[in-house]
Amino acid sequence: MSAASYTGIPLALMATTAYNVGLILEKRALGQMPALDLRRLPRVIVSLLTSRAWLAGFALMLTGLACQIVVLTFEPVSVVQPVLASGVVLALVLSRLVLRERLRGGETWCVAVIAVSVVLLALSTTSAEARHYASPGWMAAVMVPSVVVGLLLAASSLRASTGKRGAPAGVWSGVGTGLLYGVAALAIKALSGILLRHQAAVGIAIGIASSPYLYALAACLAVAMLLFQVALQRCRASIVIPVSAVTGSAYFIIAGTWLFHEHLPASPSKLGLRLAGIALAALVVIALSRQAPQAAGAAADGAGMAGGPLAEVRR
Repeated sequence: MSAASYTGIPLALMATTAYNVGLILEKRALGQMPALDLRRLPRVIVSLLTSRAWLAGFALMLTGLACQIVVLTFEPVSVVQPVLASGVVLALVLSRLVLRERLRGGETWCVAVIAVSVVLLALSTTSAEARHYASPGWMAAVMVPSVVVGLLLAASSLRASTGKRGAPAGVWSGVGTGLLYGVAALAIKALSGILLRHQAAVGIAIGIASSPYLYALAACLAVAMLLFQVALQRCRASIVIPVSAVTGSAYFIIAGTWLFHEHLPASPSKLGLRLAGIALAALVVIALSRQAPQAAGAAADGAGMAGGPLAEVRR
């Protein structure tokens, strides 16, 4: 393990802890709010910004993102992202202890497999050198279609959930927002290189402000956050958070390793762990999408728990 890893890995752990604790606080705050309707966007924004509890969670999320940007300046994607993905386990524990959510039927096995996939990805990490340059053309070719697919999945699943009680909104909105967050992570990775290329604060500020990745990051985070908040309010955190996190992690590891020319694990065993972790994550999404229609109706039964009355909104 490199000297940088002794600093980078704890910082990544701090980032994922702050991020996932923030999500749980947001979920609890959302349970006390009126139903969010993205067709009335100004009202949604006002509801969020006037809730102190939600703002506290959002501040923790931003802290986690800031730590992520810093750690990506001196650690490769293949090391950082599995550590960040380990926050899924914390989110699942907190969703049970704080929100009193319970998994049903095959969901328990699916979430257990998510935890296993995170462990496999973590075990596949290597001490490869962190790189920060990617071809702008290839970045656009990967990011634009990913944003389109993410928007379609998240928006269509949430729209379907308003009129069809059994729609697996939690799963597919998790996949959609995971893709959007994964694209945002690619932009963060690209921006992190600016911190290394410039020493003076003025140079860093000018470099970031003139980078298209800053605006791609802002747009992706804004849209993903709004979609994610609606999904988090309507669905159980124990489904939405892990699916979104694992989708974003797998996407970021695959796309980031290729775009930034970071090496895959040279060891066949570590490469096998990496591929197995990604494959398990994909299988979990498929399995959960089949579980969700049967579990969606039951999700509302626990809506009066600590997570609030809107764990599954009925319209």
